[in-house]
Amino acid sequence: MDCDAFYASVEKRDDPALRDKPVIVGGAKRGVVSTCCYLARIRGVRSAMPMFQALRLCPEAVVVKPRGSHYAAVSRQIRALMDELTPRIEPLSLDEAFLDLTGTARLHKAPPAVLLCKLLKKMESELGLTGSVGLSHNKFLAKIASDLDKPRGFSVIGKADTAAFLKGKPVRMIWGVGAATQAQLDAAGIRSFDDLARWDRKDLHRRFGAIGERLWHLARGEDFRRVSPHEPMKSISAETTFDEDISDRDLLDGHVWRLSEKVSDRAKAKDLAGRTVTLKLKRGDFTAITRRHTLREPTQIADRLYKESSALLAAVADPGPYRLIGIGLSDIVPAHEADLTPDLIDPAASRRAGAERASDAIRARFGPDAIIKGRSLR
Repeated sequence: MDCDAFYASVEKRDDPALRDKPVIVGGAKRGVVSTCCYLARIRGVRSAMPMFQALRLCPEAVVVKPRGSHYAAVSRQIRALMDELTPRIEPLSLDEAFLDLTGTARLHKAPPAVLLCKLLKKMESELGLTGSVGLSHNKFLAKIASDLDKPRGFSVIGKADTAAFLKGKPVRMIWGVGAATQAQLDAAGIRSFDDLARWDRKDLHRRFGAIGERLWHLARGEDFRRVSPHEPMKSISAETTFDEDISDRDLLDGHVWRLSEKVSDRAKAKDLAGRTVTLKLKRGDFTAITRRHTLREPTQIADRLYKESSALLAAVADPGPYRLIGIGLSDIVPAHEADLTPDLIDPAASRRAGAERASDAIRARFGPDAIIKGRSLR
């Protein structure tokens, strides 16, 4: 189940005056789009698009600053509705999850399709939000099905229909196949599932390594991964892809701050922290640069994430330009283990962390625009 334009839908629900207006959730004029409603999407607005370009395409749009902690609270309400159907739930993000409904028909006296229809109906009637469902016999096909008919979509791919469904479909439908892998597949003449199915299993493995084995199975609609509700979170990350490659370090540093805030918001919403900070850069030719730094103790503070990530960026000698930048936090631990020891090298860090906590509380009470750091406008 995947919520429809989740952040924007929450904003429209909370402010009825926005209902019939195109809404963009994201930074200020020099920022980027986090997400947008479908009214904005039909005008060409997309996630990670620079805000000035989005407003050029849709000048009447209303721009709303993201409220990470609020979206996390709404996500927990949706999760509670899912929990009524099955304990086997694997979240992918705040607004998307796999549900394993095997064996639930006997318990609930209704087949999975009916249960999912009831879930969508309760989400809309009780929470004022809509979602799209993909129902199939494995995670790979369920994910594809969920994207077929958004918004308010409900698509089913039966086991007996799998081969017919995949016939002629482009391989870019495969979840997780990014631009670099797509370029490799194009170079090998693999553009559709039919092309992929013609390859020998050993040849795919020889050409693409471990992912080749997975591609061979996916070409036949096979995916043996289980829904894993108790899989511990290994990392928290956020990234943005630019419409045009960027080499300006000041602009890149502005993105580092916004991504640090986003990762921090997600960590705080889940009561988690991390010990290792990762900076990811991708050049125009899709080659990547990754830098990591392990902290003395875990953190969830945006100021600390920004300080470490900014230092990692400054240490990268390659001038770019870059098409993507990302920030990650790994070696995840519970939040109560984080930020315990004062920073003796930077005595002002504790004061800034306290100010950040106070800012979080003010934004939670008075809205996301109550306090905005100047560096977020870059």
